[in-house]
Amino acid sequence: MNHQSPAGNESVNTDPASSDHPEIVARLQEARLQLKREIGRVVIGQEKVIDSLLVAMLCRGHALMIGVPGLGKTLIARSLAKMLAMQYSRIQFTPDLMPSDITGSDIIEEDPQTGRRQLEFFRGPLFTNFLLADEINRAPPKTQAALLQAMQEREISVGRETYRLPPPFFVVATQNPVEQEGTYPLPEAQLDRFMFNIPVVYPSKREEAEIVKATTGDADVQLESVLSLEEVLKLQSLVRGVPVANHVIDYAVDLVDASRPNSDSAASPIHRFIRYGASPRATQCLVLGGKARAVLMGRYHVDFEDIRAVASAVMRHRLALNFQARTENVTVDHVISQLIQTVPIPS
Repeated sequence: MNHQSPAGNESVNTDPASSDHPEIVARLQEARLQLKREIGRVVIGQEKVIDSLLVAMLCRGHALMIGVPGLGKTLIARSLAKMLAMQYSRIQFTPDLMPSDITGSDIIEEDPQTGRRQLEFFRGPLFTNFLLADEINRAPPKTQAALLQAMQEREISVGRETYRLPPPFFVVATQNPVEQEGTYPLPEAQLDRFMFNIPVVYPSKREEAEIVKATTGDADVQLESVLSLEEVLKLQSLVRGVPVANHVIDYAVDLVDASRPNSDSAASPIHRFIRYGASPRATQCLVLGGKARAVLMGRYHVDFEDIRAVASAVMRHRLALNFQARTENVTVDHVISQLIQTVPIPS
């Protein structure tokens, strides 16, 4: 059976009987432990962030990390790319960055022997496996939008030509809080292209002390690859084949539907803070994220806790709160927490 991804157009075989999924799940379990041990040599703490990035990558989704400068967002992304043996590119988004700076452009080339001129396409940094879009909200909306087609369709169009991007293609963007100077808010359409919205928070005092000890010496830590590119592709296909019971899908649908002010379940007091709720893409991402989390936990089936575990990362950037929420200091995480508590688990 073939299924199409909401995060891309690849079709993969999802029949679990046709694959050696127990061995692959075991390999992922081993790799997860190795990866955490290896990345812990350079990144102190932030285990939830690393797990969320792994889940998004396994789902062929993309992740947006939000936090103030200096919390190690770039270091986390660069280290993860190294351990996944992915071709890595980094784009530093700035106010003068143009769309062609990231997609590439047609250049007139002259043959030195014949003197004939012809257009030749020079590929931009988008042609990679792991793209770090650093401080994405410091570029104007036109440049931000240049990522839309690449993130959704895994291809870009330049002139009359369309170019496919090499699989796997994983975008990790970092964003500074929008109230900081020199930032542009991301358009809702682009926010929706990110599967996960992952907050990166301040470390604890103990973790900060360890960070200072590790980074103020002259040690040069070299990370080793944990998963090959072929293994990553195989794991991404495996995730699509994880079976999901109908009542688990119904729970994901109910959870997203409850976020909409005009839904049948909109009687809850929490709905007075919601301007608009999540779209069906959120439901797709909940189920996909649940599949990937189940595999990471060593299971080949999805339960309700998997859906709940990824709900905040999936819905955080897909709910819009109204003015009343701002005046009463109600956060989107509080709203999502209330939704999880009030939506009943199907019997």
